[in-house]
Amino acid sequence: MKNEKAIFAAGCFWGVEAKFRKVEGVLSTRVGYTGGHFSEPTYKQVCSHKTGHAEAIEIVFDASKVSYDKLLDIFWSIHDPTTLNRQGPDVGTQYRSAIFYLNADQKEKALKSKEKLELSKRFKNPIVTQIVPASEFWEAEEYHQQYVEKKNKKYIVNL
Repeated sequence: MKNEKAIFAAGCFWGVEAKFRKVEGVLSTRVGYTGGHFSEPTYKQVCSHKTGHAEAIEIVFDASKVSYDKLLDIFWSIHDPTTLNRQGPDVGTQYRSAIFYLNADQKEKALKSKEKLELSKRFKNPIVTQIVPASEFWEAEEYHQQYVEKKNKKYIVNL
């Protein structure tokens, strides 16, 4: 068993986490904030648009059961990567689409997957997803962790 990590931002982290938690090979998830310039941000601070952070999910996965490439495929399928700083009704830089790579291999795979998606012409608008080096990941408040499961909310999972 080879455990690895991945960090993605694809809008509100509640639904993103719920979708990835259903993937076989995903061992754990935690939601939080990354990509900004503010230490130990709170949800309220991130929502102020002054921290630069995105709502993100950190995934620990068993690479012998699910590949990073498969996680990228899921990432692209669960949100609209063509809307800048927006997913559905959620608007703001904290809802941007981003892949935060942890090593050169993840960077290469993310760039290739984005290029493949662009060439597929699946989207009529350009893909605006950022592919950037991971920075400090700040875990969100406890009430945000596994929010959908705690609240028994129903989210459509298109996996």
